[in-house]
Amino acid sequence: MVRKLGIFSLFLLFLVLSCATVQDPLTGKPTFTLLPPEQEIAIGKKVIPQAINENNGLYPDEEVQNYIRKIGYKVASKSPRQVDYQFFLVNSKEVNAFALPGGPVFVNRGLVLILDNESELAGVIAHEVGHITARHHAKFLEKTYGINILLNILAIATSNSQYQQLIMQLAQVSAGLLQLKYSRDQENEADALGVRFTYEAGYDPRGLISTFEKFKSMEKVNAPKWLLTHPLPEDRIKNVSILIETKYPDKLLLKKDSEEFKIVKQKLLKTNESFQLVEDAKENIKNKNFSAALSNLNKAISLFPNNNAAYTYRALVYYSLKDYQKAYLDSVKAYNLDKNYFLPRLILGASLVKMNQYKEAIIVLEDAKKLIDTNPDLYYFLGVAYQEYGDKNLAIENLKTALNLTDGKRGWESDAKLRLRSLGYI
Repeated sequence: MVRKLGIFSLFLLFLVLSCATVQDPLTGKPTFTLLPPEQEIAIGKKVIPQAINENNGLYPDEEVQNYIRKIGYKVASKSPRQVDYQFFLVNSKEVNAFALPGGPVFVNRGLVLILDNESELAGVIAHEVGHITARHHAKFLEKTYGINILLNILAIATSNSQYQQLIMQLAQVSAGLLQLKYSRDQENEADALGVRFTYEAGYDPRGLISTFEKFKSMEKVNAPKWLLTHPLPEDRIKNVSILIETKYPDKLLLKKDSEEFKIVKQKLLKTNESFQLVEDAKENIKNKNFSAALSNLNKAISLFPNNNAAYTYRALVYYSLKDYQKAYLDSVKAYNLDKNYFLPRLILGASLVKMNQYKEAIIVLEDAKKLIDTNPDLYYFLGVAYQEYGDKNLAIENLKTALNLTDGKRGWESDAKLRLRSLGYI
């Protein structure tokens, strides 16, 4: 009864905070919202590790990351909506960029590789900042999930609640945000804002047009992933061109390119073969051809010794081959290169479980949970570690959560049920 009253009180507090008017950053007029900026930012931050994990980690070069941040902050400074903007370059080969609620923006390595100058990069980032400025993610959350689920998600985002139902709802919301498809009207709005922010930041806004034209030319052969969530009909390029011609006259000092962009792109080109070998290895792993995967990953690391994705997937191969000591060593290397990458932490914890180092495994896996707390494998290995360490209650709690989250294809489901039965739960 006390717990129900506590949740009801939190619900009422959320209603008071949420059912209010805020100033629309674009019009300056009062507008009604269910999701105030503070809560929107909290949800966006919660999904950042999931976005990094699904895109093979952060690109392991601080100079490159600083460059992306520099362009991002320059563009975002022109937005009338100042939230917690953050900018990341991730290792994915996909030609894509995307944003999360409240400020995070991700640029894929594969996107930068097809761009020709800095104004094109600035234009894409500005477009994503446009989505955040117009609150497209917040409107999606309000419309799709409503106040009850948002209340639960905020409970996790702000207090690390571990209730199983809330964790499952967070997994649902995270997936929705990472696969969010914008409407045509939202894309037009983000285009207009992107052109405005690019121009006001001193860049040639026509960079956005040339990027769109690149996407369009790739559409029939190898469509960029960006097009899956950002529809690009013919009239959209035309509308952006007219907008620039009528509202943003050419200026002598508009920036098109920089030496920094050339240096960064050269770095990405130099490491591209290494990352392509990781992609080949991932296909080998999927087909259980571990020998070929190891060969590709060894070569990837020899070409680029700081390839965090290569160490991560080599650790996964060693784990699959039951060489847990090597899996442990490679996951430690990957972790040291990228502490925001969840998968190396998971493999590290699982390897420690297999080596009967349960106390150390619990420390690693509980720390990994701070990044992503919706992964079923994490809870399974925590359940095993707690059971072997002698903590019956935490073993039951984690094994139950693992079974609630699993898709049934993990391979450990029957063992989890046996363990719960031996613990007297089922």
